[in-house]
Amino acid sequence: MEDTLAVYQRPPDARRPQVCFDEATKQLVKDVREPLPIAPGCPEAIDYEYERNGTGNLFMMFEPLAGRREVLVTERRTATDYARAIRHLVDVCYPDAEKIVLVQDNLNTHQPASLYEAFPPDEAQRLIDKLEIHYTPKHGSWLNMAEIELGVLRRQCLDRRLPDLETLHREVTAWQRDRNAAQVTVDWQFTTADARIKLKRLYPILEPVKTK
Repeated sequence: MEDTLAVYQRPPDARRPQVCFDEATKQLVKDVREPLPIAPGCPEAIDYEYERNGTGNLFMMFEPLAGRREVLVTERRTATDYARAIRHLVDVCYPDAEKIVLVQDNLNTHQPASLYEAFPPDEAQRLIDKLEIHYTPKHGSWLNMAEIELGVLRRQCLDRRLPDLETLHREVTAWQRDRNAAQVTVDWQFTTADARIKLKRLYPILEPVKTK
């Protein structure tokens, strides 16, 4: 926890951008009957019946100090999908960065080993060398600002029926474009000093050594 909080206290540095990484799934749902369109005095009418149409995965890469986010929509969330998202982060989002300071959780696929599963060793090592990885603690996902951004995405864009991956990708891309244009940042206030006071119960209690 303190390691993550220390990262968030660093000043902005274009050579070492701080990026929070997280992922989420979205259930894809098709209408059984076409909704009745809006008419004067009548809201849109949507039938309560629906048809499940699989799921889509969302990789959120969020730079909170710059108000920049990149969301990749994929069919799955395997180790290979994670590795490809990391390569997109390094080569497309921040090709000129000296090092990307990456904050992520401890999901089993969120490991350097996933890059070796997806790419030849020299390519995996190239990508790893561009990363400074910091893991949030177990049950500490609230420390990952990408989770905050995923919550906003759910409320503003995903809280409705989306029938397929193509629609999901189109809607997420539009949301990302508008939110990046507004340069919405996160003003993180919780510090290590706050943690040592408010979360004191989580720290070990050290008893003084008794001497004879």
